[in-house]
Amino acid sequence: MSDLDFDNFERALVIVAHPDDAEFGSAGTVAIWTERGIRVDYVICTDGAQGSADPTVLPSDLKAIREREQRQAADVLGVTEVTFLGHPDGSLVPDLGLRRDLTREIRRAKPYVVICQNAVRHYGNLGGNHPDHLAAGQAAIEAVYPFARNPYAFPELLSEGLEPHVVREVLITGTPDPDHFVDVTTTLERKLEALRCHRSQHRQDPAARVTERLAEAGRAHGFQYAESFRRVSSW
Repeated sequence: MSDLDFDNFERALVIVAHPDDAEFGSAGTVAIWTERGIRVDYVICTDGAQGSADPTVLPSDLKAIREREQRQAADVLGVTEVTFLGHPDGSLVPDLGLRRDLTREIRRAKPYVVICQNAVRHYGNLGGNHPDHLAAGQAAIEAVYPFARNPYAFPELLSEGLEPHVVREVLITGTPDPDHFVDVTTTLERKLEALRCHRSQHRQDPAARVTERLAEAGRAHGFQYAESFRRVSSW
């Protein structure tokens, strides 16, 4: 499947484990959407406090740095709101608490489409199997179905004024078998600019490796650069 071939929509929600995960997985697509007037919000599940190879950096300092970097990257892309759930980095599990948190955010944002991370371990690339990524992906998918739409799930959310909401589409990043490819040629530079906001994470400019990966994804589909997803209809 190519670029936005499903119905027009007004809202999208991106759910990821760490600051910078959204930029690596879907920033080009997000930039396309915001340019078209679609509201995009982010939910970051962890505090990012383990995201450094420098043991001299205090976790509390790193948490603040990464939150600031994520907000800067979101501003580059036109993201409306960034919510940090604050779960401990490196310890994320798809438990009832995380499902409730994500169900709350889905009901608040009321997205047509959710972008989330792959929840299934594979061995093509260990870098795609971070336990936090898998946990965030599993909890996001479970929040989409069945919890966000089920009025009996987490009844305390009803008292917060958060009515059930049906997400129509899910786009999953980091899968070994993508079937949905978005042409991000026109937004590549914004993606790279957003990635460069995460200065604490890069010893060198990520442009070369990211561009190579996007070129490889696009080549077979007639795009110069593409982001790839597994597309799942949830209704």
